[in-house]
Amino acid sequence: MRTFFIAFAIVIQLAAASAYAQQNPILVKNVAETEVEVKNAQGVIEKVRMPLHKAPPGTEVIYTTTFANNGGKPANNIAITNPVPANTTYVGGSAFGDNTEIAFSIDGGKTYNVADKLRVKTPEGRERAALPSDYTHIRWTYKGDLPPAKTGAAGFRAVIK
Repeated sequence: MRTFFIAFAIVIQLAAASAYAQQNPILVKNVAETEVEVKNAQGVIEKVRMPLHKAPPGTEVIYTTTFANNGGKPANNIAITNPVPANTTYVGGSAFGDNTEIAFSIDGGKTYNVADKLRVKTPEGRERAALPSDYTHIRWTYKGDLPPAKTGAAGFRAVIK
């Protein structure tokens, strides 16, 4: 059986000046998880997330990036960019992020737009709406300032091919 080793890359962009960024460090944590069903202490079956290191094709993986403002001042112009990992397919409609604007790329991260505005050319030269399987990157832009000691999270689901 072939397994897929989870690789999770992220790019954090802070448009603020270097000195400002040093005063307002954004700490970032990435995790790849899968949901499993377990029986809790009351005997009720519930879904819980478990860290994932390798998995077989067909496994749905939840990629989550958390970010925290450990500085003494609000941080702004925060953008998080994640590639859809190789050998996976983005699950349509699964991107999440509180207080963020979410955009997608179909050209390797060169350009971004909201999902319903993305168009791809077919081999025949026609245009069609981009499908989730066409997405190569996802970008979350945090709206406003992230106050000191506050955190946020952004993520998405993908299925291993």
